Amino acid sequence: MTASAADLSLDQAQVLIAAALAHGRAQAMNPLAICVLDVRGALKAFAAEDGASLKRGEIARGKADGALALGIGSRSLFKRAKDQPFFISAAASAIGGSLVPVPGGVLVRDGAGQIIGVVGVSGDTSDNDEACAIAGIVAAGFTADPGVD
Repeated sequence: MTASAADLSLDQAQVLIAAALAHGRAQAMNPLAICVLDVRGALKAFAAEDGASLKRGEIARGKADGALALGIGSRSLFKRAKDQPFFISAAASAIGGSLVPVPGGVLVRDGAGQIIGVVGVSGDTSDNDEACAIAGIVAAGFTADPGVD
């Protein structure tokens, strides 16, 4: 399989993670776990900082999985969880339980607006996690779509 313009490369995913971690360090955030999935939902890259608490990687993955599965940033999932808790519960069941409906799962869009991947971040407040994901996505040259309030 050859890469297309719409593929998220390993190099881009690594730039994204490095920039997200740098943003967290510059803001003196708690240790982070970051996962990057490609558009298929396959794990492209992952990093957990020293001192990241147990299961932060799974939480980051759940933010990413939920956003990608439903095609909306996890900030929108957070709103839906408040407005439609039964829907979020059913959606979590439908995708195998890996859905964490809080900010920090941010879709990665290319120049044409197409989803080419997703980033999940966990370790600090949900808003800070989301800010790190956005910083990483922008540094890698893409558009971040965190969802709306």
